[in-house]
Amino acid sequence: MKGIILAGGLGSRLFPCTKVTNKHLLPVFNKPMIYYPILTMVNAGLKDIMIVTGGGSAEDFIKILGDGGEFGLKISYAYQEGEGGIADALRLSESFAQGEKIFVVLGDNILDDDISEDINDFEKQERGAKIFLKEVTDPERFGVAEIRDGKVSGIVEKPKNPKSNFAVCGLYLYDNSAFEIIKTLKPSGRGELEITDVNNVFIERGDMTYAVLDGWWTDAGTFESLLKASNLVAKKEGFIF
Repeated sequence: MKGIILAGGLGSRLFPCTKVTNKHLLPVFNKPMIYYPILTMVNAGLKDIMIVTGGGSAEDFIKILGDGGEFGLKISYAYQEGEGGIADALRLSESFAQGEKIFVVLGDNILDDDISEDINDFEKQERGAKIFLKEVTDPERFGVAEIRDGKVSGIVEKPKNPKSNFAVCGLYLYDNSAFEIIKTLKPSGRGELEITDVNNVFIERGDMTYAVLDGWWTDAGTFESLLKASNLVAKKEGFIF
């Protein structure tokens, strides 16, 4: 299985900090944000990953991460022009995936759980996709999954009236057909290729499974969530504030 971390975008919600660097290089407690999705992949046993980035600070990833040897990994890089959306960024990794299943993590997602068992289960899954869900108090900020009869029946992006409290976390497991799905997508009202549309195709096919995270999970794309992420990591490492 190949690992893909999506770390592009302008990070406009974190201006002015992101005027000088990519948001995924900002600190979350005592490490750059990008370290956390990398460590999630390391803990899951992956050895070969690609980081898709963009903007004017792409070279800084190489300065900080190099070829991945520090983590026992091989790291490749791809560059996304503009802001075409998460699915557009994922599209750039097709040749890197080489037909294998992929584990995709958004670069600002940080979690407490060890998900290696879930990934091993997906390796045994004949085809399709698997997503991770977390029950939250503010589901309207996220893609929201509706569960019926133990299956995901659909995902709605940032709904005004969510049908559940299950947020779709920025961690996705796909077979290689994800790239063919992306080629069929049309830009959303935001002008982007949406990862929710990819997930809904797998759901329509009946090929989607899911796992619910037990521990904490957060993104770090706003000042509020960046602070939350730093505090959660600090507490996990034994620091009290």
